[in-house]
Amino acid sequence: MKRLVIVSNRVPVPKEGLRPGGLAVVLKDLLARQGGMWFGWNGTCHPDAAHLPPEHQQAEGVEYATIGLTPAEHRNYYTGFSNATLWPLMHSLPEHIHFERRELETYWSVNQRFCENLLPLLRPDDIIWIHDYHLLPLPALLRRNGVRQPIGFFLHTPFPAPDMLATAPDGGTFLRDLLKADLLGFQTADDTANFIFAATRTAGAIHTVEDTLVFEGHTVRVGTFPVEIDPQAFARVAATAADSQDLRRLSGSLAGRKLIFGVDRMDPTKGLDHRLAGYERMLETYPKRERQVTFLQIAAESRTEVASYKALRKKLEHQIGKLNAHRGQADWTPLRFLTRGSPRPTVAGYMRLADIGYITPLRDGMNLVAKEFIAAQDPENPGVLILSRLAGAANQLDAALLVNPLDHDGMADALERALAMPAPEKRERWQACWNAIANRTALGWGLSFLKLLESTARK
Repeated sequence: MKRLVIVSNRVPVPKEGLRPGGLAVVLKDLLARQGGMWFGWNGTCHPDAAHLPPEHQQAEGVEYATIGLTPAEHRNYYTGFSNATLWPLMHSLPEHIHFERRELETYWSVNQRFCENLLPLLRPDDIIWIHDYHLLPLPALLRRNGVRQPIGFFLHTPFPAPDMLATAPDGGTFLRDLLKADLLGFQTADDTANFIFAATRTAGAIHTVEDTLVFEGHTVRVGTFPVEIDPQAFARVAATAADSQDLRRLSGSLAGRKLIFGVDRMDPTKGLDHRLAGYERMLETYPKRERQVTFLQIAAESRTEVASYKALRKKLEHQIGKLNAHRGQADWTPLRFLTRGSPRPTVAGYMRLADIGYITPLRDGMNLVAKEFIAAQDPENPGVLILSRLAGAANQLDAALLVNPLDHDGMADALERALAMPAPEKRERWQACWNAIANRTALGWGLSFLKLLESTARK
């Protein structure tokens, strides 16, 4: 069996008493199943990191090979170009794009260092799977250094339309670098189509058949691989958590009011400011709902060094204060907003308790929270999912109430519709969403990508 080598910006290095969560678990399980190595940044910063060899660690049948970043690399490559330029670009939010040439130069040099440190660790029969926007140049860098092993690349973010991509410094170079992989995976069919159009129009690739491009004599397959959760397991976690002390406390504090629930990172792409505005518009438009509902939003802080994230935090604080001061009453706080993360089982329990899941990103590659909300529900008395039509998950969960996250009136109407929805319609909508995810697994997602990568590379 071929060895799998996963390359990602950040590697969840095992620590005593801690286990990786979410997608990291899936990638670790794939490595343990096939035998393999996980290579990338270990999360540390050190002035001499550029001159230190990779650190090696073995755990649960997986080899971890990791490098550190210098403070300047972290500032320019990670905080700068990756998260202040590429992240908003991929999510089609040009107003949040910040660009500095030195940050682009560091981005290239860090990718070069990834390549140089990875090369001596590769074996002839390896399969290489690279992840995400931090490492766009890496397929081409590996090829230039003689790597002939199969290379796959998966983009977890959306892929922007070509006109948006034109705002990227060196956008055409990134396209040509990605085309050196054997298989490119995207979250949705729209993302795949955007890439194909950009690759043919900007990079000069030839689109031969539906899922195949030819570039400089090299054939690359492109495909849509929506990331999944493990719905059955998450449903069990939510059902168990529903009887926990945390959930009893929350339920008691609601005093019979309906719960609207959202959970995200504090990120400009999540549309949190518009989400709060939609909720306030609902209270204005449907005043009978005052004192009948409570909105709990968890928004854990992230990327606090990035200017647009700092600005978002300040804006949200103003909105929250204004909403609660204007709408609240002595015994009713309309909005509860938490910036600390909560344990996964607790969040699952909150989802099960909620009458409405309110998930309205401005743009999202997939949004697994939406799928988790569906999995967490009591089939006999499910909550209603309100979901942005611009989230990748909307393609599968089209029985949810789909909204435009910029339309505050539309979101207000969706909230009212969900609050008034009769039980049979709730169950029908939930069942349709559940059927879309019930027989899929995160591991199945990973295996489907690897199966196609192996078959593509053999041709």
